[in-house]
Amino acid sequence: MNKRRLHHSWKSFRKLRPWYFLILAVISAVICVFALRANNQQMVKYRDAVYTADQNNGDVQTALSQLQTYVIAHMNTNLSSGSNAIYPPIQLKYTYDRLSQAQAAAIASTNSQIYTEAQNYCEQQNSTDFSGHNRVPCIEQYVQSHSAIKLAPIPEALYKFDFFSPVWTPDFAGWTMVLAIVFGLLFIVTFVVDRWFIKHVA
Repeated sequence: MNKRRLHHSWKSFRKLRPWYFLILAVISAVICVFALRANNQQMVKYRDAVYTADQNNGDVQTALSQLQTYVIAHMNTNLSSGSNAIYPPIQLKYTYDRLSQAQAAAIASTNSQIYTEAQNYCEQQNSTDFSGHNRVPCIEQYVQSHSAIKLAPIPEALYKFDFFSPVWTPDFAGWTMVLAIVFGLLFIVTFVVDRWFIKHVA
């Protein structure tokens, strides 16, 4: 390619000023930041709806499903505990309390039934003991031998949750991020080529 043709190509190329792409990259990046912030704010609203449903004994499962659906489809909404986290991001205190109370009530009912059975059994065994003095060891032994139920740990999956947000998602924030990267690369390419033409053609 002769120098005249290179000079003509350079003049045509000069119309694509590198700074145009830089400006577009900055604008796209700023829009992306605001879009990411909006994603996070919307996630917080869904999360608050879960806490409200939990506190009011409402439809927690639907609220959790809506939160999960949003998180997995939008960037900057991560609710994953990660490898170094001590606690999961979402812990439903009121759900845990209700599960604990229900379990305690069920166990109390079962233990009460066992205790009643123990009393009846020991009365039959010691029908002549009107003071009941000899029945106490009998009742204790009956309860122990029939393994009165005790509180068991509540499975964490019933009240602890975390949801993972992808690194990139095809939402508004994701596409503006792509545009910012593309315009940034175009700025670098056009800037380098422009410097090269100035040095070798101008």
